[in-house]
Amino acid sequence: MAIQWFPGHMNAARKQVAETMAKVDVVIEVVDARLPFSSSNPMIEQLRRHRNRPALTILNKADLADPKQNRIWLDWFNAQPNRAAMLLGLDNKASEAKQIPQRCLKLAPHRTGETKPLRAMILGIPNVGKSTLVNLLMSRKIANVADTPGVTKSQQRVELSGGMILYDTPGLLWPKIENDVWGYRLAMAGSVGRNAYNDEDVAWFALDVLRQRYPNFLQTRYKLKSLEGGVEELLERIGRQRGAVLPGNRVDTQKTAELLLTEFRSATIGRMTLEMPDDVAREQAEVVEQQRLEPEASLTDSFDKRIQE
Repeated sequence: MAIQWFPGHMNAARKQVAETMAKVDVVIEVVDARLPFSSSNPMIEQLRRHRNRPALTILNKADLADPKQNRIWLDWFNAQPNRAAMLLGLDNKASEAKQIPQRCLKLAPHRTGETKPLRAMILGIPNVGKSTLVNLLMSRKIANVADTPGVTKSQQRVELSGGMILYDTPGLLWPKIENDVWGYRLAMAGSVGRNAYNDEDVAWFALDVLRQRYPNFLQTRYKLKSLEGGVEELLERIGRQRGAVLPGNRVDTQKTAELLLTEFRSATIGRMTLEMPDDVAREQAEVVEQQRLEPEASLTDSFDKRIQE
C-alpha cells in the first residue's frame, strides 16, 4: 500500500515557502536523524537550488538514532555542495542550538549586524521537531508542539537575539512520495497523519527492517527466542509476549502494532537508523527506472518546472 499524505493547508504553505525563499539568505532544514534522506523534502531542495540558497541541515533526534550512522550521515550531508550539517538531540540540544545563528552566518557571510540582518527560513516535514527547535532558539514558547503531525499550519516571522530574522514554516511534505519505502519510513517515524496508513501494515514493514538491521535489539526487547517466520507471525508472537491477547486467545494485532511503533519512536527498543546512503542510491535508481517505464511526470517534477517559469 502506497502511503501519501498532503493535506490542503500544505498546498497553501508550499506556495508561501516559494515566495519567502526569494527573500531569505539561508535555508535551515530539519530532518529526522533516523531517516535523514526519507525525511528530507525534495521540494525544499528544488527551491533552494532554483534560488541558489545555502542550506544548514539539522539532523534532529540524533539521540534516538544509531550513533555510528549519525556520523556517516553527517559526513554525507557536509559533502553536498553549498550545504553544512549538524547533529541535534536531547543530549546536546541547548548548547548546539545556540550555535545555529553562527553556523548560518558562515554560509552567508555578507549578512552582518542589525543593518544587514541574516534572514533564514526553517523548514522540515511534520513531527520532525522543528517547532521545539524554534522555541529553543527564542528561549520561550512561540510555536505549538505536539506528537501529532500537522499542528503548525501558518508561517510566522520572528527575530532572534543578535538581529537574525527567522521565518518559521508549517511542517511540509510533498504531493507524491515516489518510493513506497520512503512513505513507510515516514509512517514509522510518525510524520504522516494516522489516516494515511494502517498501523499493522507499517508494523510489518518495521519488523522486516529491524530484524535485518538490529535483530539483537528486537530479540532483547521482546524476549524472542528467534526472529524466524513471516512478519505477521512475528507480530503475533510479540503481542503474546506483551500480553496483548483478546478473548478466545486471539492476539490484538492492532494494539501490538501501536506498541511496536510507539517503542520505535521513543527509542525504547534501541537507537536505530532506518537507512544508509547506499540504500538511498538504490532507491533513487528504482524511482528513475519506474519513471522511465511510466514516463508521466511526477508531481514534484511538475512543481520543479513551475518554480522555474
